[in-house]
Amino acid sequence: MIHGFREFLTKTNALALAVGVVLGAAIGAVVNSLVNDVIMPPIGYVLGGVDFASMKIVLKAAAAGADPRTEVAIRYGSLINAIISFVIIAFVVYLIARWFIRTEAAEPTKQCPFCREANIVDASKCRYCASAI
Repeated sequence: MIHGFREFLTKTNALALAVGVVLGAAIGAVVNSLVNDVIMPPIGYVLGGVDFASMKIVLKAAAAGADPRTEVAIRYGSLINAIISFVIIAFVVYLIARWFIRTEAAEPTKQCPFCREANIVDASKCRYCASAI
């Protein structure tokens, strides 16, 4: 049983996926803090002291003296924060992926005269239409 599980972890990308999920969650927490604690306060200050997290449209106010959680509101400020967080997280993931996934220089190609697809220069048959090049 343990041998089969160990084989599963080593022969598939399950371990790499697990590491990626954990690192993604950690990066997400850092970026959320960056957005909420570093980026949004200056933006709110420049816009006249606006706190995006408290921006909302109240549909039904809480009764006087009642629990404030009974208020019904559309909290669009939280959506703005989430969108900014998403954009920053996507950009950071893009930079990390670009840094780790280096593309090798493209091999020189020649075009198939029949299907017009690019093939490597040394090819004698087109890999798309199997015609002799």
